Amino acid sequence: MTAIPLERIRQIEARRDELQASMSRADLAADQFVKLSKDYAELEPVARAAGEVRRFRQELDSLSYMIEDQDADPELRAMAGEELEELKENLAKAERALALALLPRDAADSRSAILEIRAGTGGDEAALFAGDLFRMYQRYADTQGWRTEMISASAAEMGGFKEVVASVSGAGVFAKLKFESGVHRVQRVPVTESGGRIHTSAATVAVLPEAEDVDVKIDDKDLRIDVYRSSGPGGQSVNTTDSAVRIVHIPTGTTVIQQDEKSQHKNKEKAMKVLRARLYEAERERLASERAGARKSMVGSGDRSERIRTYNFPQGRVTDHRINLTLHRLPEILEGGGLSELVGALIAEDEAERLAQIAE
Repeated sequence: MTAIPLERIRQIEARRDELQASMSRADLAADQFVKLSKDYAELEPVARAAGEVRRFRQELDSLSYMIEDQDADPELRAMAGEELEELKENLAKAERALALALLPRDAADSRSAILEIRAGTGGDEAALFAGDLFRMYQRYADTQGWRTEMISASAAEMGGFKEVVASVSGAGVFAKLKFESGVHRVQRVPVTESGGRIHTSAATVAVLPEAEDVDVKIDDKDLRIDVYRSSGPGGQSVNTTDSAVRIVHIPTGTTVIQQDEKSQHKNKEKAMKVLRARLYEAERERLASERAGARKSMVGSGDRSERIRTYNFPQGRVTDHRINLTLHRLPEILEGGGLSELVGALIAEDEAERLAQIAE
């Protein structure tokens, strides 16, 4: 890894000090303070990492000078030699931490996300697996202090979901869930299988960063909005008003249907939320493709047609194919808590790949 120049470290710390001084001005307007506070919050961890590197480098220089000084006390030189290796290790860790802090950030990392899960090949078993995945993400979200709100769901007759869409709200949701997009495969004996044969089924996961109104400009003339009576089970739950909403974004053909709410207004609001997220993600993918060309990162492109993970019940294992990681903790992972290890490994692999690209 190429060492960050001292001049760059000084610039980072100087900018942090400048922001701190500006924030303390008595004549600072409220909107200016908010902007400066945001800039400071983003820069401060980087400046702290830069300060660690500078401090370790200074200590290393001092120790090296003492070891090379033939006139210095022999005992002090011996002690300096013992400390040198540990200091080199600490410096290497600090250099890596600073390099990571300086990597270009995905602007969407801090956002909440829209989670979409659809049953794939496998019929009823695929729908059951889609339900298992949704519960896994719900429980993982709980461990992170996030809030999960179902936007729409199409339940399957045998249980689970043909399709489920939810909003996951909290700090840094997209940063941790973005590598979950792709095809998830399950291998197990279905409850309906009398012969005990193992079946393979699949479900597709899409994680989209939640978009704000300012991220995606949608003209009313580009939308076709249809309202109709919701379909559903019989009895009192059937809507007797035209509350279901279908929104088509004409330029892209993107279609969102929402009918879970009894209020047409609420259905439209939820549908627009999903539409904004899908259009925002499509634009992000287009820009990323232009910047990166045909090159993919080690954790994959996030393409929802890409098989990323297998959940094997007979062997009690989960394998992530992008990083060749197998964990024999399937029950714990499906309970949500064990997912943290997979998420952490994927983030670490992505960071390593991006650091390697910088070093090239």
